[in-house]
Amino acid sequence: MADTAEIIADVLIVDDHPLLRSGLQQILALRPQLRMVGTAGDGESALQEAERLEPDLILLDLNLPDMHGLKVLQALRQSGSDARVVVFTVSDEQSDIAAAMRMGADGYLLKDTEPEDLVTALDAAVRGQTTLSPRVRDYVLERVPVNDVARQLAALTPRERGVLELLAEGYSNKLIAQHLDIAEGTVKVHVKRLLAKLGMKSRVEAALWLTRQAGHY
Repeated sequence: MADTAEIIADVLIVDDHPLLRSGLQQILALRPQLRMVGTAGDGESALQEAERLEPDLILLDLNLPDMHGLKVLQALRQSGSDARVVVFTVSDEQSDIAAAMRMGADGYLLKDTEPEDLVTALDAAVRGQTTLSPRVRDYVLERVPVNDVARQLAALTPRERGVLELLAEGYSNKLIAQHLDIAEGTVKVHVKRLLAKLGMKSRVEAALWLTRQAGHY
């Protein structure tokens, strides 16, 4: 993928606190490549702005006044949005983390993240990498089954293995489809099947598992 310095990413901030939105705008100004194009203070506005602006990256709070952020995430994915969505919240509840990963979040950052670490994480998200706060990453890795790596990989078809490797690089279904020259719907089927074979519930779990096991094959 292209170097971050060559990527200009349009960012939509979704948070119900005006001061935090203003603070995030100042933080994003530290990275010219991260260009804030809009803000939203509730879920309905977030969905409208996401459709209107077609941002590359959405920074999404979970605690919104009209609907839970997870419902916003679900609606974004159901609408076919291919924006990178990074949850940015105070909640380190395991149920919220698990649900966000299952619904297709591309990252989960806690609001105690230092500003410098935040922009670094968002840079990584723009490049297609999964971005997780350390406590969140520890929890996700704890959920990943520890089984026979060789046996699990052998259970995958060559196509599923290729899809998994692209997942680990942070590719969206759309990008995987383009890279492998197959339909996006076919990619979704492959992802569903490989997750079932690996005994995992989300693409993030699978990506982290493969990254952790990279030295084993």
